[in-house]
Amino acid sequence: MNKQYAVFGIGRFGESVAMELQSLGCEVIAIDKDMDRVEHIADSISYAMQADFSDADFLRSLGTRNLDGVVIAESVDLESSIMATVICKEIGVPYVVVKAKSERHAEILKKIGADAVISPEKEMGIKLARNLMKANFTDWIALSQDYSIAESRVPKKWLGKSLKELDIRKEYGVSVVGLKENSRVEVNPDPDEKLNENMILILIGANKELQKI
Repeated sequence: MNKQYAVFGIGRFGESVAMELQSLGCEVIAIDKDMDRVEHIADSISYAMQADFSDADFLRSLGTRNLDGVVIAESVDLESSIMATVICKEIGVPYVVVKAKSERHAEILKKIGADAVISPEKEMGIKLARNLMKANFTDWIALSQDYSIAESRVPKKWLGKSLKELDIRKEYGVSVVGLKENSRVEVNPDPDEKLNENMILILIGANKELQKI
């Protein structure tokens, strides 16, 4: 059986979520107070309807508790967003994702039981900044929000020096866990080997420390 989701609020963000869920094979119910928005998306998803999604009676009649999840994509009307979150959790929706307008809004949503709170504009800004930072590296794997593994060419000021001389962990707060040179890969590189411009260092550490390198 296909998963079923409801999207409350069909602005640009809500529409993109609803359309992507539909393309992934889910059954999607999109709800908005604006009939123009409803008509715009009606032919592209399973169901679209005009309604007030902060109305408890309406949400219960919709059978919301039987859904796999709800995405509350409306953040302009804070009261509707908060009420819809409270009602969905009271009804028993297993997973409720809510778009937040501000940090304060996000705090309130978390306190009233939202399973996930997102701030698309903020997250896109962070993603862009990180992508710009990653441009200095040949590869980058995020381990968490704060820590990553990165591959980097040897900085010019390190050329001709050994890992032992540089003492990278002490001086830069990151660890060299590997070294690549052409087809050669060393997981535990020789600390006395001199670094050259053909080498790629495999580093692990905090993003802020990697960025300094």
